Amino acid sequence: MDQFKDIRPYQDDEIRPVLNALLKNRDFILSIARFYNPTLTRLLPFLVTHLATRRLKAQLKNVTSVATMQDVIAIYMDKMIGDTTTGLTHSGLDKLDHGKSYLFISNHRDITMDPAFVNYMLYHEDLETVQIAIGDNLLKEPFVTDLMRLNKSFIVRRSLKGRELLKALDLLSRYMHHCIEHNQNVWIAQREGRAKDGVDITDPALIKMLARGKKELPRGQSIANLHVVPIAISYEYDACDKLKAEELYQIKTTGKFEKTDQSDIHSIVTGMMGQKGHVHVAFGEELELDTDDPNEIASKIDAQILANYRLYDSNFLALELLEKSGEVDIPPLAEDARKRNINDSTREEFERRLANMDSGLHKYFLSMYANPVISRYKKG
Repeated sequence: MDQFKDIRPYQDDEIRPVLNALLKNRDFILSIARFYNPTLTRLLPFLVTHLATRRLKAQLKNVTSVATMQDVIAIYMDKMIGDTTTGLTHSGLDKLDHGKSYLFISNHRDITMDPAFVNYMLYHEDLETVQIAIGDNLLKEPFVTDLMRLNKSFIVRRSLKGRELLKALDLLSRYMHHCIEHNQNVWIAQREGRAKDGVDITDPALIKMLARGKKELPRGQSIANLHVVPIAISYEYDACDKLKAEELYQIKTTGKFEKTDQSDIHSIVTGMMGQKGHVHVAFGEELELDTDDPNEIASKIDAQILANYRLYDSNFLALELLEKSGEVDIPPLAEDARKRNINDSTREEFERRLANMDSGLHKYFLSMYANPVISRYKKG
């Protein structure tokens, strides 16, 4: 494993030393304190950080391995699910072979919650939880890198250029093949970055990268060796919908989105703590490949994600409101996309969210919810 040391998650013998170092890291403790009580942390930082350290030490005292770390994370997930969702369901898990490892390729809506929900489902079915691909653009602080690697995350080095990038892609692909060969499940998003407009499309460049780990094989066979299973994650409400609408508006009006050092952290916290309504995780079937064409392989993944994506009343309501505003033409779509019977409580909640933002953002907000419906019926 030495060749993967710089990108892989921490192993059992590394967990406790990393935790001990984090509990002495003032930046980490302050971040935790601000997360739970920003006002009091600003007024009484010494007291709050002291209390936060005591609490964390108590919660983590029995963590000595990857498995015991996952047990602690499951407790946090239970609380988060109870506080921020109205229901969490899954489908397709019964199709997975308990004696097999898989590369799960999913649509990407939330930075941390997408793989967290996948892991939660696997954990409660006594299946091996996933190792999570995470871009180095999110790892601006050393303690954030440590936290991610404690939670079975491995690093995708996106910031490199030229030959260094190609070397990093080779290493990354070899690592994922290594994981599958050694009975470790892996999760990766279908493309770089979240689908802020609600359109889920697999990047063929991802397929090319995945095949690099077994260059001696035809591309299709290399991908087949990873046992790819597409996953569709559907949120009734996107906790970051307003943030995404603001980003799309800024790109449309200025040609670019100006990220700050806090943009990703803000999205992560909002995604964790914001209301999501019902969430569904649909596990697809292992890909059967008869082609080496990365575009065709990507299309096979897209087909399953589109078919398994759960459409909510919020999606159809957004489409209805876009039609009324003249922003989209509905008639070519299936008739039920026009005549969905949407209950009053959903209308009130959706309209409340819409009213909570500048009118200039409405088109972008509605489109991100409506596009999954449009994508479904475009495919017939």
